Amino acid sequence: MSATEACAGYIQRSGLVASQAGVFWLQSDPDSGANQVWRIRDQASAPLATPYLNIRSRVNGYGGGALAAAPDGVFVVTDDQRICFVASEESSSQVLTTDAAAYGGLVSDPLRQRVLAVRETGEGVAEGRQQLVALMRTGELTVLHEGEDFYGAPTLTADGKKIAWVTWQLPDMPWLRTRLWTANVTESGTLEHVQSHPSPNEGSIQQPVFSGQALWVLSDHEGWWQPWQVDYQSAESGWLKAAAAPERDHANAPWQLGESHHCPLPGDCWARVRYHDGYGELWLSGPDCSEPVRISPDFSDFRSLCTTNGILYAIAKSPHRLDAVLRIDPRSAQAHVIAGGEPALPGHTLVRPVAFRVPAVGVELEPPQGFLYAPLTADNQPSKLILVAHGGPTSAAYPVFNPQIQFWCQRGFAVAEVNYRGSSGFGRAFRLALAERWGELDVEDMARAVDCLVGAGRADPERVFIQGRSSGGYTALMALSTDQRYSAGASLFGVTDPIQLRRMTHRFESGYLDWLLGDPEDHPQRWQMRTPRLRAAAVLAPVIFFQGGQDKVVVPEQTRAMVSAMRKAGQAPELHWFQDEGHGFLQQANQAAMLERLYRFYQRHSRKASECTQSLS
Repeated sequence: MSATEACAGYIQRSGLVASQAGVFWLQSDPDSGANQVWRIRDQASAPLATPYLNIRSRVNGYGGGALAAAPDGVFVVTDDQRICFVASEESSSQVLTTDAAAYGGLVSDPLRQRVLAVRETGEGVAEGRQQLVALMRTGELTVLHEGEDFYGAPTLTADGKKIAWVTWQLPDMPWLRTRLWTANVTESGTLEHVQSHPSPNEGSIQQPVFSGQALWVLSDHEGWWQPWQVDYQSAESGWLKAAAAPERDHANAPWQLGESHHCPLPGDCWARVRYHDGYGELWLSGPDCSEPVRISPDFSDFRSLCTTNGILYAIAKSPHRLDAVLRIDPRSAQAHVIAGGEPALPGHTLVRPVAFRVPAVGVELEPPQGFLYAPLTADNQPSKLILVAHGGPTSAAYPVFNPQIQFWCQRGFAVAEVNYRGSSGFGRAFRLALAERWGELDVEDMARAVDCLVGAGRADPERVFIQGRSSGGYTALMALSTDQRYSAGASLFGVTDPIQLRRMTHRFESGYLDWLLGDPEDHPQRWQMRTPRLRAAAVLAPVIFFQGGQDKVVVPEQTRAMVSAMRKAGQAPELHWFQDEGHGFLQQANQAAMLERLYRFYQRHSRKASECTQSLS
């Protein structure tokens, strides 16, 4: 399996929506990374004929909700941030916006033949602004609500008379503290009786959805993102009741707009995703569903739940299959793959993940968790290990197919992805444990993972590498500057100077660094000690860097400054620059080039110290 093969043919599916017009989703092109609209037609999947080469929202820098299904077609957000409508018969398309704003979180309002959206204008903390808007097919735009810093995707009742949405204010992130809003929608489409509904405890509310006239949300005000029904008509605006659901997160951190992890079904039934030990599980429950039923246990994560004509649809991911579109009949609880789901890497031996626990030391939280992918070797000797810190850091590693992990396993490396403290999917307390302790707890948990795997005979202590993307690159660099466990490391568009990034990053994350490290005016020494650039002289192991020249999240100056500091300290870091890439490499050729250079780098530094001593003698 070559690096090109590891980056080719990996089609990602996302953004599933459905209506009487059909079932639509976004499907990535493995060569360019562009997203095309696909649909089910005549019981087969096919691309929707549009003149638009790439469908992608850029709201908040991470987008989401670039697709919304109407009864007669689909609304899309193009790469240049225009909202367009494509008729289902594929004979016509229409551009609805021409302004300089970015749009995302699309929701169809079929009774009024319009689409609701989050509109973002300006850049930077001072200039940026978001609004909740409605857009007619004539191009007429109405501002429904404004004044809050950030808006989540709205939801409507089936009769179109009620609306709900969430907002949050700087410096908060949407997984820390949000506010729920409701309003009546008038015949003319404007809002009246607008109310905000404070949470009974501090918490993050996400994904409001109506089941009939009943409003449900996922809220973690009691420790987990669980389903709650809201009495939004009460003068007290209080919470009515919790659903019968286990203490598990029923959603992940909302980095993108338009996520859907729960969906009402006929007969007061529900489809809900639960996260347990890092795995996503899909469950059907409700009065007409008797006992809860788990659906498709061979899949390990589920997204974009939606329903039409009483049938449930979802995007499902697996460790050994490509992304699949599932059609689920709630009455029989039977699921069928209607698109995708092909076996991953046919003709190659596939390594499946094995979950492991990292022993916790002196903490009250549940211990960190991870997934180990063993090398394809015949012996049982300790292996070369690549330890991966996921990005975010408020994100998670999921046990889903990743061809690049398979690339490493086929070359004799073990790969371990670690859900360190601060990861989502393990409850609010675990997720918020990283507050003001970034670069400390995550680094500690990565080191404990190494010790755990070395102690179990799964990793060679003399050949351990650490790498990460974005904030994971920061974790890797902090680990390399404080720990001698690692033979070498890699930063893929990673954070190197938080205080400089604080001045230059985009509006969405402008307050995130203060939460991760504390107020820099109150804790200047902490910021200094947790800045990899200022610790460059302490990085003794070899390091390789990859950076996109168009990155607006972790700006290119971050990598330039770190490489310069290491060179001044006498080290010789490798830097590979991709001018046409942004935050995360999308083009297949660039992904393959990065993988090949990283492989050659690890190979050069894979020889044991004892082997080097023998060769010198």
